[in-house]
Amino acid sequence: MRTICASRDGSCWHKAEDGSRRRVSRERKSAANTASHDKQIVDLADHKPHLSGMPKTEKNDIELLKTWTLSPAATLGSAVRAKGFLQEIKARLPAISKKSVILEGSDLTLAMPASEKAAFSASVIVISKVMQEAETLPVIPREIEDILTIKTSERHRWLADGRLPSAGTRTVRLNGRARQITFHVFDPKVVEDLLDRGAVDEWREEDIEAKAEKRRRAAYQAKLTRSLTKAKKSPKKPERDPDEKTPELRGWEEFDVDGLLR
Repeated sequence: MRTICASRDGSCWHKAEDGSRRRVSRERKSAANTASHDKQIVDLADHKPHLSGMPKTEKNDIELLKTWTLSPAATLGSAVRAKGFLQEIKARLPAISKKSVILEGSDLTLAMPASEKAAFSASVIVISKVMQEAETLPVIPREIEDILTIKTSERHRWLADGRLPSAGTRTVRLNGRARQITFHVFDPKVVEDLLDRGAVDEWREEDIEAKAEKRRRAAYQAKLTRSLTKAKKSPKKPERDPDEKTPELRGWEEFDVDGLLR
């Protein structure tokens, strides 16, 4: 028996020796072809010794981790100061380790691949030193503004009149620029004391009173100036000397004789 397939509709027939034909469905034809191809599949299990010599990829997914927690005494409740610690740490770390330390809330985490054990150990030393100095590191301008909830103009005014004591100055170079900037820094203990006793509210009340007094003085000065200007513009009458004699008038006798003054 042999199979004959038509070229137009894809139908197949089985042709027997006596010349009779029997149609075969497409599904049966597909199954028959699949069975014939299955015989050509090679079982790779028998050839494993030939593949065992391929090099395996080195695994670096195992990380070295260490976490530090910033204390409230260090951050003074400021997320800006916490970020300042991260920037301070990155400034001290080598370039290869800068991106390996992250800040999440008040937690600093250092994560590096197992292959970078030497760099990891060096970074741990640097970060641990910064954490030991955390509570004594000076407070920079943007940090004190966030801690005390004050404006830049208030910081400048209170620094100028001495109410906000400076702990010195610091000079830094801006990233990507040759220009340097110098700014005042503040003692964290002093800042904490100002925060605890509510000094900012007192200073603002004092500023309001001083501003009102300044307005009153300005109004009085303006009024005084207007009075002086008005006095200068008005003509003055000549004052008479009391010792000066009254001039004698001539001809009054003649008028009196004629009776004209009666």
